[in-house]
Formats: sequence, structure tokens, C-alpha cells
Amino acid sequence: MPRLFHISDVHFGCEDVQALAWVKQRIEAEKPDVVALTGDLTMRARHREFRAACAWIQSLAAPVTVEVGNHDLPYFNLIERFVAPYHRIRGIERLVEREIELPGVALVPLKTTARAQWRLNWSLGYVGPRALAKTLAAIDELPEEQTVLVTAHHPLVEANTRGKALTKGGERALAALAGAGVAAVLSGHVHDPFDLVKETANGPIRMIGAGTLSLRIRSTPPSFNELTIEDGAVRVTVRTFGEAIPTPEMQVSAVPQNADQRPGEPVAPVAAN
Repeated sequence: MPRLFHISDVHFGCEDVQALAWVKQRIEAEKPDVVALTGDLTMRARHREFRAACAWIQSLAAPVTVEVGNHDLPYFNLIERFVAPYHRIRGIERLVEREIELPGVALVPLKTTARAQWRLNWSLGYVGPRALAKTLAAIDELPEEQTVLVTAHHPLVEANTRGKALTKGGERALAALAGAGVAAVLSGHVHDPFDLVKETANGPIRMIGAGTLSLRIRSTPPSFNELTIEDGAVRVTVRTFGEAIPTPEMQVSAVPQNADQRPGEPVAPVAAN
């Protein structure tokens, strides 16, 4: 039964040192098959933040796949942002947008960050046609019996919120992924865990979000998700740092518009399918 740890938004530069030490210890002790880190490795994409983030990631005792978040693109050097946006992450370049196959399970990346957009807030998600086509092509090459999990930084659509245009192209992407038989999309960005089902033109698809391991907490304490997959069913348990809190009380009923908003009330987790 494959088991993975889904962590997100570690935000070196504003990291929770104790929470990170706890997660590293849990990985060493429990030996998950893979760690999926869905973006925002740093706070301001500074060189020292990336050095610390890369050192921590390389120290983990498990295979890792890493997505790049909006906080991981250079903030203050626009030339570097446009010409070489991943230059500072080269220490773990081999782990970025890495596809991983386990017995019966495959993790496929989907890029949702953009160097620039035709809107003022570049921190919001964007799924371009080429990024979506690359992900769909990778899924198409997998054996039919594989349970496919897609990893991304931004939630692809809003759920029960009043915000607009959270991720451009997200609705289209989520429908395409549902049509391709994807079991769930794993993401971060909003700093609170969630487990929701979204109806699309091609049927339902599950969205699973991990909380943060930084000091930038929202409604819930530092946490990560433990996922177990058996016979195509995905079970999610939210693991919290410090006081143990039941998974239903950790997961929120709505995906906020951005990481500075507070989410809705907690709800029971969505049944695995």
C-alpha cells in the first residue's frame, strides 16, 4: 500500500524550525514512499532562503518531488525572473517537477506559476496550454491501472468562495484532468488543508490541499497530509504539529482566494473514491 507525505509552503525565511524538525523526524522514522512538496519553498526567493530550503530537502530520508510556488520566483530581480527564474533552485533541480511512479500510483507535475500575467497579482495561479499539454501527455503514457495524482502549487479552482480568477485556466485544466482519469490534484498555497470534490464537465475530481510548515499560519496549526492509496482509493490524514487535531476539524470547506484570506468553516473529509 503506497504511502506518501504531502507537505507545502515551508517558506524558508519565515519557516517554523520546530515543525520542520518534526516532519524530518517523522520521515526518517516512518519512511514514506515519497514526499510531495507542493511549492513555496521560500519567503522572498532570496539566495540564503534557497540554500536553507535545498539543504533541508536534500536531508530528507525519502524520494522527493518539488513544485515551484509563486514565492519561489525572484521578487526583486526582474531580469532574473524573466530570463532564469529557476536559477536559484539549481541545488535541487533534479527534483523539480519530477514524475514519480510507485506500484499502482503515479505522481505527475502541473506547473501553475507564471513569471508574469495580464493582471496585477502575479502570485495567483496560471495554467498555460503548454503546461497542461505536458501533464496530459505524461498521464497518457502511464499504464491504465495506475492511480494518478497530479501535483501543483495553486488550487486549480475556487470552491464555495466569492473571489474571482484564483487560477487562470484552472477550470479548463481540472476538467481535462478529470477526463484523463486523475484521482486527485494535490496543492498548497492557501496554508490550510482541505479535501474537496469538484464537479467538472468531464465528471468529478478530487482536490487535496496541504497546510503550511511556516510561521504564516491561517486557521490551522502547522501540518502535513499523509496519503495512503489502496485499490485506487486515496485516504487522507492531516498530521498536526503539537496538539493532535482530528482530520475533520483541520480541513476547511472552502479554498480561500489567496494565502492572506481566512478559509471557511471546517467540514468532514470527503470520502475516498
